[in-house]
Amino acid sequence: MTTIRGESTTVFMRRTNSGKRLHLLDTIRGITLISMIAYHTAWDLVYIAGINWPWYHSRGAYVWQQSICWTFILLSGLCNVLSVHKWRRGLLVFASGLLVTAATLVFLPEDRVIFGVLTLIGSAMLIFALIGPGLKNVPPSAGILVCALLFYVFRLVNDGLLQLWPGKQIPLPSGLYHGMTATYFGFMDPTFYSTDYFSILPWIFLYGTGVFLGRFLNRRGLLRTGFFRLNIPPLSFLGRHSLLIYLLHQPVIYMVIVLLTRAGIL
Repeated sequence: MTTIRGESTTVFMRRTNSGKRLHLLDTIRGITLISMIAYHTAWDLVYIAGINWPWYHSRGAYVWQQSICWTFILLSGLCNVLSVHKWRRGLLVFASGLLVTAATLVFLPEDRVIFGVLTLIGSAMLIFALIGPGLKNVPPSAGILVCALLFYVFRLVNDGLLQLWPGKQIPLPSGLYHGMTATYFGFMDPTFYSTDYFSILPWIFLYGTGVFLGRFLNRRGLLRTGFFRLNIPPLSFLGRHSLLIYLLHQPVIYMVIVLLTRAGIL
């Protein structure tokens, strides 16, 4: 089952060819970043402070969680069309994911993060930096449709299933689900544990949906309209610094909650 404790992404040059920044993308990222911080605070209150909050385990909380990760991954794909240094950005995000993994293995092994969202997004950026030129002639509308369909079909791959349509699922061979390499690609080993797990499948297809959506908007000149330059400065500021905030926010929240718990406040 896919879980989440962090859904940030990269720092992009969100600009059109005219050089004007697309503040709306920063603003959306900033809003989602606030939602992510609230979600992680709730996670720490439940699992670290031991607060009994049944709603946090409800369907509503799951929808909240999914809204965060879907927005970040889809938006990262959309911004792919605006990124000039795709390889460098991908390596930066992938390395940040490795940093998170190393830090949690050393300081919080019981809450370790392996193949987290930064690893996924960094991987997706590198994959599309490699294959993107070969997809340039694919009509964006067709790319959106195919990627969205494949995301739907592979949505339950971590659980050993392919979903053909609502109510119709087919099991995958259990032999696929063995080892860390298989887990990285989506065939999660039964012994694997991570508090933040985003495998290549199915999420690469949501990222791809965003890539083709960005191409669709760009080819039609929609990214150059005033709508995408709408700006709410505090939110767009957060969005522009989302990677740094992601790397720093969870340790800060964790330390505050631990201190409040030890002081008997929580």
